[in-house]
Amino acid sequence: QVYLQESGGGLVQPGGSLRLSCTVSGRTSTSYIISWYRQPPGKERKLVARADTIAGDPYYSDFVQGRFAISRDSAKNVEYLQMNDLTPEDTAVYFCNLQQPPWTSEFWGQGTQVLVSA
Repeated sequence: QVYLQESGGGLVQPGGSLRLSCTVSGRTSTSYIISWYRQPPGKERKLVARADTIAGDPYYSDFVQGRFAISRDSAKNVEYLQMNDLTPEDTAVYFCNLQQPPWTSEFWGQGTQVLVSA
């Protein structure tokens, strides 16, 4: 079992920045994949970014390319999503997702709300 908890969401004006955190705990393996998803109001959940701990290059969706960046603090087991140049279309609940061996299941946090509005 793996437990994920997001934090850092809130209200921000267009053009502003936020850094979301995902604290990872439980039975984690040495190799796992962290992904960030978001779900705008009334819309489906979409992949935002993905980081492969097995030396893979990070992936960013087209709608956040050049504005968002993923990183981690290995010592604290925290994953980050830095969000810059935010627009109202970035308004959504943001979720952290983890996959690990044997790659048969995945784990989700409860999400953190991001509201971009003047």
